[in-house]
Amino acid sequence: MKPGVVLKPVVFLLLGYCALMGAAPPAETAAERGKRVVYEALQALGGDAFLHMNDRIESGRAYSFYRERISGLSIARIYTRYLAPLPGVPEVRERENFGLHEDSAVLLTEAGGWEITFRGARPLEDVRYANYRESTLRNVFYILRQRLQEPELSFYSRGSDMLENRPVEIVDITDAANNTVTVYFDQRGKLPARQTFRRRNEQFHDFDDEVTLFGLYRNVGGGVMWPCNIRRERNGEKIYEMFSDTVEINKNLKDNLFTLPGDIKVLPKGK
Repeated sequence: MKPGVVLKPVVFLLLGYCALMGAAPPAETAAERGKRVVYEALQALGGDAFLHMNDRIESGRAYSFYRERISGLSIARIYTRYLAPLPGVPEVRERENFGLHEDSAVLLTEAGGWEITFRGARPLEDVRYANYRESTLRNVFYILRQRLQEPELSFYSRGSDMLENRPVEIVDITDAANNTVTVYFDQRGKLPARQTFRRRNEQFHDFDDEVTLFGLYRNVGGGVMWPCNIRRERNGEKIYEMFSDTVEINKNLKDNLFTLPGDIKVLPKGK
């Protein structure tokens, strides 16, 4: 038997394989994969319903920690209302009420922040308010709700990895000011599981590593998914955790909830 008779089918097989490979679509770039993962997360969170979530009330228990030990525990109710988005500005208002009778609060708006007690309203320290603004702008849920239309927002996939024994997709999201947050999205459910970014510490002239973990997602209405367990860490130490018993959305929250009463005493700003 001639060698050519044996090799001929193999040659045709290789040619067919090469033809199929040539017709296959090109692999995703890191930017394309990152954008796909982010938009899959948006759909998993509720898609259009998530984008039209105008306000939210989270009720539960809030814990603060110092050196991994509980330093505070309170019943908490957090009210949030979204405003028309503007690039580089946290267009959202938040009121964090504490205690069984909600007799103390932190009010956070685009105009400033205040601690409210029976003594009056004390403006937040500049550093604390600046940290709030930066954390809001780099929060993955705020980005998905308010910032996706910013023209210079970019996405870059770091590929896949394991997080707490589950596969995740890792994406860097960077804005026009070159601020980046790295988000870990669950491969199966597509929802955000973790985010991390570095913040400059002006006091010690170095950087803090800010990490937030999200868990216990529930359908809070109309197909909108929201995490009922949120934990924050700084430089590897747990600093805050919120367990929400209930989360309500689109409750038509009014302006007076997010403004100081005209007769409240305004105290000097803390140092």
